[in-house]
Parts: sequence; structure tokens; C-alpha cells
Amino acid sequence: MAAEMEVDQLTSGASNRIIPILRTLRSSLAFVYGLLFSLLIFLLPRRRNNNSTHHRRLSPPSRSRLRRLEEEDTERRRALAEGVEMGCEDDDDDDGGVRTCRWNTSLFYGVGRNALFCRSWFPGSGEVRGILVIIHGLNEHSGRYAHFARQLTSCNYGVYAMDWIGHGGSDGLHGYVPSLDHVVADTGAFLEKIKSDNPGIPCFLFGHSTGGAVVLKAASYPHIEDMLEGIILTSPALRVKPAHPIVGAVAPLFSLVAPRFQFKGANKRGIPVTRDPVALLAKYSDPLVYTGPIRVRTGHEILRISSYLMRNIKSITVPFFVLHGTADRVTDPLASQDLYNEAASKFKDIKLYEGFLHDLLFEPERDEIGQDIINWMERKLGVGSKKVRVW
Repeated sequence: MAAEMEVDQLTSGASNRIIPILRTLRSSLAFVYGLLFSLLIFLLPRRRNNNSTHHRRLSPPSRSRLRRLEEEDTERRRALAEGVEMGCEDDDDDDGGVRTCRWNTSLFYGVGRNALFCRSWFPGSGEVRGILVIIHGLNEHSGRYAHFARQLTSCNYGVYAMDWIGHGGSDGLHGYVPSLDHVVADTGAFLEKIKSDNPGIPCFLFGHSTGGAVVLKAASYPHIEDMLEGIILTSPALRVKPAHPIVGAVAPLFSLVAPRFQFKGANKRGIPVTRDPVALLAKYSDPLVYTGPIRVRTGHEILRISSYLMRNIKSITVPFFVLHGTADRVTDPLASQDLYNEAASKFKDIKLYEGFLHDLLFEPERDEIGQDIINWMERKLGVGSKKVRVW
């Protein structure tokens, strides 16, 4: 029944939403030039009159109103984020109940002083072997990973997760990413705080789709790599290319002229991201998942980080485990294979899941995939690794 319902299937990754944008860009060069011409007209000296003075006086309240609306939307999303089920339960025993895991939510202030909504889960015993830091994909949020976090805590791993700017319960216009480099910097700063709060506990970074690109770029910086035991990437957004070379040339300019502009043409019925119809429906009925048209700057940022990673793929030295479904039509599984083949990392692994789609941790086999990740971390830490008590 759920499978037959009409659902706008927008992806948390890159390609399914970027390619329509690029086609729209390609057919909209006249619009770009028109915009630039309008800007030039606007910037040219004009004769002052009462009407222009009146418009200038009206502009500041309009900007203030837009800012206020954005802040109200952030408050609404933050309240929703606080209400997400975190997946920790009480197991009955002779003592009346033992908490299987403990969770918390908090705000972390990123490098741009934006308030970023964060979550954490820890085993009820207070003993951990390591910590996994989750960086979600485009347009989704950290609360979607509560099931995976519960699986990790049951194996004595602590978990932290952070909503990007413009996502989940974090500050910013919903679905708008002014700079993925800022997300990379926020990820590094968040990891530094986690290491400071949990001295001596080994840490891993996990990233899905565009979040995988963020994690891979963050781990390419030596000071961040030094804080990590390794990284895990599911369906990373690599080798995202424009539909035509001229589009790649125009996109940077367009993102400067109209960075928040939304392309209606990108908001089409998309490619399925999971074979589980219940998980698919849950994703796109989630009010914290952005389902509007992608914004120009956001699309350009994905192109930019993807291009950077492919140019520098041979210089990657961090230990990693990349997982990808062979039927993924959102991000390219062959690019993940190239990452495995060409990266200089000495400790690296890849697993391709035959017939699986984009959102691996929301496929029917999610628990098996989660266990593959846990097994890799166990192997990286070694048999002799010890648990550390955090309280």
C-alpha cells in the first residue's frame, strides 16, 4: 500500500538533483545575462527622486522581515529536532529497569558562530571502545540515524551527530548551504571538541553521500587525520559533473548573483533511494527533511567539493571503509571503486552491495550493513583494544 502512494522522491545525495539543475542552468544563460544587465543598471548612478527614496526606506524592514522569518523557521525546526525519538529504551530486569543507552541533545557553535544542533548516544554501562561521529547527507538530518546509533551503542560505541547549517535543528535557511568548506571546518571543530571531552577514546568519522564528501575532505587535513582512527563513507558524492562544460563555467557566476535562487526544474519525481517503501515514505514525510527545489549555491558547492576530491584522490592517506550499492543512480559506485583503487591509504576497504540503492542504512538489510561497519572498526582498533569508562 505504502509503495503505491505518491511520494516526491528527492535524494539526500547529489547527482539526481544536480543534473536537472545543470540542464536548467544550460537553458537559462539568457536569464543570467539579463540578471547581470539588471545589476549593472541598478549600480549605475541614477537621478534621485521621491520614489527611489521611498524604496530605499522600505528595503531595511523587508530584509529584517526575511531574517525574522528565517529565525522563526529555525526555532520551529529546532523544536521538531528536540522531539525526534532517539531510540533508547529501558530493559526490564530484577532491579526494575536498566537503560540500554543514554542520549543527549545540545548546540555547538561552528566556525561562523552558527548554532548547530547535535545529538549523542552512549551505552548505558558508560563503557565505550570508541566513538563514531556521524555527518548526514544533503537535505536530511542527524535524527534519522537513531536506529544506527542504537546498534552502535549495543556494541559499546559512543555516537555523536551534527546537523549541518541550514539542516535539521541548526541555524540557517532550510536547505541552503552557503559553503561546504564551512561544513568541513565545522566538522573539524566538532571533532576537536569531542576529543577534548573524551580524552583517550579512539574516534571515527562517518559520512553519507554529500556528507561523505565533507568527511573525506576534512580527513585530508593532517591535523584532522591525526585525531582519527579512520573514516567510513556510504555512497559518497564523488565525480559529480555538469551536464555540459559551459554550465560548469557559468555555475560559479550564477551562484554569486543569485545564491538562494531555487530551480523548480530540479524538484521532479526522482530516483528511489531505498528499496524499503516504509523507509522511503518516512523520509519524505519527515518535516525536517528538506524537499524543496535545490538552491543555486548549494548545487555549485557540491560540484566544487566533488571536483576537488577527484583532483586530489591520490593524496588521500586516511584509513577508510567505503560502502556503495551497485544499483545506486544518485551517486556513482564506480567513483567509490576509483577512490579505493587510487587513494594512497595503506588501510582501506571497499564493499559493493549488489542491487542496493543510495541510502544504505535505510535499506531492508540496514542491520547487516551496520554490522559490516562495526566489524571494520573492530578490526581497525584490534583485538586487544580496551573499553573506557566515560562516567
